[in-house]
Amino acid sequence: MTGWQAVVNALKMEGIKFVYGLPSSPEDLYDDLYDESSIKAIQVRHEAAGGFMAMAEALATGLPAVCYASEGPGVMHLTAPLLEAAATCAPVIAIAPGVDALKDGKGAFQETDQVGIMKPIVKWSVKIPHPAKIPWVMHRAFYLATNGQPGPIFIELPQNVSRAVAEIPDYVPAKRYIRTMGDPSLVRQAVDIISEAKRPLIVAGGGARRSGAHDEIKALAERLGAPIMTTPSGRGIIEEDHPLAFGQVGMYRNRLGIDTYHDADLVITVGSRNEEFQTGSWTHKAEDAKLIQIDIEAFELSRNWIPDVAILGDAKLVTTSILDMITDQPQWDERKKANMEKKKALEAAVAEECKIDERPIRSKRVVYELNQVFGKNTIMVHENGSQDLWSYYSPYYKVLDRNGDIAPGEQTCMGAGVMGAVGVKLAMPDKKVVCVTGDGAFQMYNQDVPTAVQHNAPITWVILNSFSFGWPKRGQVTLGNRFIATNFEVQPDFVAMAEAYGCYGERVENPDDLQGAFQRALEANNAGQPAILDIIVDETEVGPAFVAYETAKKVK
Repeated sequence: MTGWQAVVNALKMEGIKFVYGLPSSPEDLYDDLYDESSIKAIQVRHEAAGGFMAMAEALATGLPAVCYASEGPGVMHLTAPLLEAAATCAPVIAIAPGVDALKDGKGAFQETDQVGIMKPIVKWSVKIPHPAKIPWVMHRAFYLATNGQPGPIFIELPQNVSRAVAEIPDYVPAKRYIRTMGDPSLVRQAVDIISEAKRPLIVAGGGARRSGAHDEIKALAERLGAPIMTTPSGRGIIEEDHPLAFGQVGMYRNRLGIDTYHDADLVITVGSRNEEFQTGSWTHKAEDAKLIQIDIEAFELSRNWIPDVAILGDAKLVTTSILDMITDQPQWDERKKANMEKKKALEAAVAEECKIDERPIRSKRVVYELNQVFGKNTIMVHENGSQDLWSYYSPYYKVLDRNGDIAPGEQTCMGAGVMGAVGVKLAMPDKKVVCVTGDGAFQMYNQDVPTAVQHNAPITWVILNSFSFGWPKRGQVTLGNRFIATNFEVQPDFVAMAEAYGCYGERVENPDDLQGAFQRALEANNAGQPAILDIIVDETEVGPAFVAYETAKKVK
């Protein structure tokens, strides 16, 4: 077989359903995909969009996903999505052709050191030297992408390797998600600290979610009577209508979360890197609070805060070990009731707060009303800006289903959610999929809206339109309103754009029209049509944790 036939065979045996990308030479991959009915080629308009779709598919399903780009500029367009995939620990396999090795170094057409460029971004960057080695590299790629701390892989196939006919060994699928136990003596130390804590807090990150530790995290919280907070990547570990789900950490905290984090005498982080935005530049934990850190990656332990107990192991297995060793105490029930009452009070206050009837519309009311209409069986795919941050704040928007949320990592590449939503819908067609985005992020990747139409991915984009790049503009306010390169003096008509692309489109300026607009968008989705809602919002109001972040920056 040819090299590309060997690649397609490996993808088939690994259960890959989609390849996101743009064809290069017809001899590279796509001609062989034509004959493989089990794998669908998703034609994108921009290679980066394909990378973001693969990343979001991997995060939504927990399974590896594949993208493709042509050599040179096409591969360069994948750097941003692979950077985000590394930040979110998404198992993405990026495949690309390379110049014939005999021409290497001579200035061949689109010759680029692709492996060298990708090396600091991905978990493994490799050029395949011989057709017979393709099965080994593909097996290794899927193994590394899914085991330990998951992450993206880049594979280059030079033309003389990929197009050659050769005897190629049979492909053997990779073993995925091999679990490791935690050291029992360290688990015992953790249990002793947990038993003495008066105000414990559980923080679940993306590692807990990818481990499938949902039931164990919830059981631990319920036994301890402790609140659960999550990082953006960990959101979806617990349904946020649960009375102990206190929202997210760091910049994404609600009022209750701010108080709870600072008051905790024990923080248990499970599968979290404890990065800058998730920890308020490592200031949010009270100085005298103890820390238990659980992670599958040794590099992450003690990387930032120094834990009292660091346990290397799979989140699900380690949490199970803690549950098996711990002995319930009577006072934990009272703690549980008190925390549940705090959550109930917050939800009542937010419900009242979101009745606000002002123009321009407040973004917090937008996400609250969206939640009421779309309800359960919905996956929220986030962008990250000053206004779309409101979709992160629970209970303004509550994730009502397990794994019902896809968020960027610490890189927060603009446009990742706009296009990532398409990959989520293709992989999970029975779910309602919505992306809340700012107008700036939407304009970065709106050229791939037709991809959703062409491939029958009916999602809803909710544009919080402030006619500006809101985050940097807010910073310009603190510099004396010295606005430059942030206001959109010329902006597309998003409703006309929606109609031109074959989507449902509507502009909303009155808060009383929100529910009707969301219902019409949902009806369009149910009929197989994507929807774009252009909602004119107040750019000045941001969440409480964002204000705290700004204040901390000024102090520094």
